[in-house]
Amino acid sequence: MTAIERRDLCLPYRADEALMEEHKRCQRILNKLNHADLADFEEIRRIVKMLLGKTGDEEAFISPPFFCDYGCHIEVGKRFYANYNCTILDVAKVKIGDNCLLAPNVAIYAVGHPLHPVTRATGYEYGAPVTIGDNVWIGGSSVVVPGVTIGSNVVIGAGSVVTKDIPDWTLAAGNPCRVLRRITEKDQYFYFRDNRFDEEAWEDMQGLAEIGPLDGSV
Repeated sequence: MTAIERRDLCLPYRADEALMEEHKRCQRILNKLNHADLADFEEIRRIVKMLLGKTGDEEAFISPPFFCDYGCHIEVGKRFYANYNCTILDVAKVKIGDNCLLAPNVAIYAVGHPLHPVTRATGYEYGAPVTIGDNVWIGGSSVVVPGVTIGSNVVIGAGSVVTKDIPDWTLAAGNPCRVLRRITEKDQYFYFRDNRFDEEAWEDMQGLAEIGPLDGSV
């Protein structure tokens, strides 16, 4: 098998000229993205569409600078947003659902190297896919390691290192990242810690989301 075939099957491989040509194509597109006029949002969206393997709509947006290996292995859903200085090493597939937010300096690694120094020195590496569900917010400077699955409706606290799968509807944080608690219906009434949404904001949000009246008993 070729290096590309081995890579795409998540088998160990060594980079060859054909694989490096794929990498170069990505780097040329990244150069356009990372040197784009930061106020030209439409141009940035156009380049992002060119870079990523699949986008759920035309609104996918990445605030430069951004870094990845191939781009074509990254699939994002509707209303995807990545903030400044994110890195996605997409040797294997990185699949991200709808309504997902990556805060600044988030790093997602779908690539690794052998543990033993002798085999590592041969230049062999491997990919392991990363999957992220819908409605996920990953906090700033967090790291997601190869092979991890993060469920839907999850918040990952800033500075976390996600080494194991995270279940749906949870708040998780730490190094290593662990579940702190469930996210419940009650949480919708608060925007930061114990700060509640005011009536004006809540009324406006009713036109944007499927929420009921502000519950004063919570």
